[in-house]
Amino acid sequence: MNQDKVDRVLKQWAKERPDLDTSAMGVVGRISRASRYFDQYLQKNFARFELNQGEFDVLATLRRSGPPFELTPKDLLNALMLTSGAMTNRLDRLESAGHIERKAHPTDRRGVLVKLTTKGHTTIDKAVAAHADYELQLLSPLSTAEQQQLAALMRKLLISFGDQISDEDVA
Repeated sequence: MNQDKVDRVLKQWAKERPDLDTSAMGVVGRISRASRYFDQYLQKNFARFELNQGEFDVLATLRRSGPPFELTPKDLLNALMLTSGAMTNRLDRLESAGHIERKAHPTDRRGVLVKLTTKGHTTIDKAVAAHADYELQLLSPLSTAEQQQLAALMRKLLISFGDQISDEDVA
């Protein structure tokens, strides 16, 4: 059977500290390493569209919100779990690139809406299609059934951390 780098770490701990149950290290270590690989590979894909992960996330959030493809900065903050400073920086870069525009909120004189431009809409449609294809490639070592099983197990783990949607989020 092939072994990964986590197997080596587990063997070393088994030798040095046979009294420890390191089985969780195997799972957490592999999730952590896989996350780093995913981030690295996905960033290369985003760069093809002159985006970084954060900019992609903003454009994707606006795009999947449906017509008219606009949200308040607060709605974006809640969807992306960012600080307001980080959001402002992302919005400034996306606006400079012509992907979004900020416009006055029609019912709140102090409010602003962030809206996808035609360029932003075109860019995110191309980027998300490439992103979906690329993720399929990244998971291709796993069968469809294995991917579904892994997704179900990861969902169960994330929900245990409190990462779940409420009834009003579903609407």
